[in-house]
Amino acid sequence: MTGTTGSRDANGTGATSGSRATEDTRAATATRPTEGARATTRTRATTGTRATEGTTTGVTSPVGAPGGTASGTTAAPLHLAVALDGAGWHPAAWRESGARPGELLDAPYWTDLVTEAERGLLDFVTFEDALGLQSAAFHLPDDRTDQVRGSIDAVLLAAHLAPLTTHIGLVPTTNVTHTEPFHLAIGIATLDHASRGRAGWRPQIASRAADAAHFGRRTTPQLTEDDVTDSERISQPLRALFTEGAEVVEAARLLWDSWEDGAEIRDAATGRFLDRDKVHHIDFRGTDFSVKGPSITPRTPQGQPPVVSLAHAPVPYEFAALGSDVVAVTPHGRADAAAILAQVAEAVERTGRDLADRPLRTFADLVVLLDDEPGAAARRKARLDEVAGSELASDAEIFTGTPAELADLLLDWRSTGLDGFRLRPAVLPHDLTAITRGLVPELQRRGVFRTEYTSTTLRGHLGLTRPASRYAKAG
Repeated sequence: MTGTTGSRDANGTGATSGSRATEDTRAATATRPTEGARATTRTRATTGTRATEGTTTGVTSPVGAPGGTASGTTAAPLHLAVALDGAGWHPAAWRESGARPGELLDAPYWTDLVTEAERGLLDFVTFEDALGLQSAAFHLPDDRTDQVRGSIDAVLLAAHLAPLTTHIGLVPTTNVTHTEPFHLAIGIATLDHASRGRAGWRPQIASRAADAAHFGRRTTPQLTEDDVTDSERISQPLRALFTEGAEVVEAARLLWDSWEDGAEIRDAATGRFLDRDKVHHIDFRGTDFSVKGPSITPRTPQGQPPVVSLAHAPVPYEFAALGSDVVAVTPHGRADAAAILAQVAEAVERTGRDLADRPLRTFADLVVLLDDEPGAAARRKARLDEVAGSELASDAEIFTGTPAELADLLLDWRSTGLDGFRLRPAVLPHDLTAITRGLVPELQRRGVFRTEYTSTTLRGHLGLTRPASRYAKAG
């Protein structure tokens, strides 16, 4: 790769400054202490120059990697998702020609984006969310007026989009630090019913004092900008929040299982609607909360909507290993991807997770600027950086190039054992359209991406089976 500068934010914890361009700040696994502030530390920006010469489509994954295949077998088809946020992941995206800044709170804008993603046969889209306004200041609100501020509720947005789409997975982000687990569980379960099995969930923790002040119930660790220079330095103070977050996910999973399949009889002739023996109290006790159960929402089409998390360091990797179905990581090159996958595998081993029983799909995140003309994306980024007044910064690798060059990079990185990629379009709708109408056809030509949907649920897209309720009696 060429044209790379800087290093990742927060050395991999995601707890950095930066706005939603630094997706690190809002992940369940990424701490989101800055609630989406623009990063002050730059990640490298990769320019597409056929960055991965000689890649092939028949790559294999290392045995033992979270998404790895058996030795000598051809890797499964590539998975692709997009992370949608406002006008795009570049802070100046809203000022770009073709952007729709006046429509960021309008449902038709989001409908257009998600139907375009579905046109590209993507596995799922994620929607960012926050407890406070985006900020360019580390861990604090700011007073900037030249960047997008404000957003709409991710779960409600996904629910609106459910009947307007047919196949693509819908994965809203929610905060687990200041939200009741019961409410989170029934919200995602309701979305799974509304979408007929296409819901996912991206939980995130929050450590900003400004977020806690909205609720007045607790305090969170106070971080300094110096904390972002070391992944352990920043993740250790937040370990308790990650532990609590993992407990929230487990409580939600128990609630999703609290109704067995077939609990609803709905027999009008006999007057029997419910089989009480198939509805269960969960009696969950966490460190700081408890949930009696059962859920008020019957078992969903997927049984367990997939949990998607973002991770940058050992503590978040353990969070993902404990309760996620998909973990998105932020490598800055092929070797880095291999090293991160090894760390994720170590976290899986520490938690005792059996990947044969509960697979963990691994995705890599990249911010992308794509244009058909060589060099055009890099020039576009430079222009946007000038408008923004600073170079784009992100926890994830920033790629500028053509769809074919990005395809080279994705296939090269996939050879380390990655299952897929979550792409963050720098400018919407431009870079989303470049993904669906440029990158996807290129990957299809190489025989590594689907040419039609072959499943109707998000679990199906990800190659995950539908689990039985843990309360169901064997046989």
